[in-house]
Amino acid sequence: MTQADTLTGSDGRPRCRWCAAAPEFEAYHDREWGFPVADDTRLFEKICLEGFQSGLSWRTILAKRENFRRAFEGFDFHRVARFGDAHVARLLQDEGIVRHRGKIEAAIHNARCAVRLQAERGSLAAYFWQFEADPATAAPPQTATTSPESVALSKDLKKRGWKFVGPTTLYAFMQAMGLVNDHASGCVIAGQVAQARKAFRVPT
Repeated sequence: MTQADTLTGSDGRPRCRWCAAAPEFEAYHDREWGFPVADDTRLFEKICLEGFQSGLSWRTILAKRENFRRAFEGFDFHRVARFGDAHVARLLQDEGIVRHRGKIEAAIHNARCAVRLQAERGSLAAYFWQFEADPATAAPPQTATTSPESVALSKDLKKRGWKFVGPTTLYAFMQAMGLVNDHASGCVIAGQVAQARKAFRVPT
């Protein structure tokens, strides 16, 4: 990537161009996007939010994220797995989130899948980090919407019964959770993410 792939942020430093799409994106980009995550709750939350984003913009979901966290018990998937019809009815009336029955039911269903996966693998993190992108074969930053790893992850999760986990959705998940460093090479945060990744201990 070149300088043309970045823009000047509020502090005068270069950042990935997508930050310009909304004022709140810069803080999300600087503090979260691409930094490696090993926390099971955060990983599950991101899978859910990517599913809710399907057909919508990330700005819509980011603006509602705190409402989603409240509605879904902080994305504690052990709690969400116990949601029943009354919870679905409540969520369908919650104006603070995306009121899409299929996506709400998928999040609850995926929570049950997550409980089983955690029991099998010890942690969601140990499972997801198997699919970390190989830097040697990864596409140049922000030039792909899927990868061999996201395709493989999608296929495996679907076999396990997960919903709303297509390869594009999962590539966005991998970008955000640090399984691939997709910051533009000239972005001021790219080096910070690379350092964080170097210090990161891959869950096993």
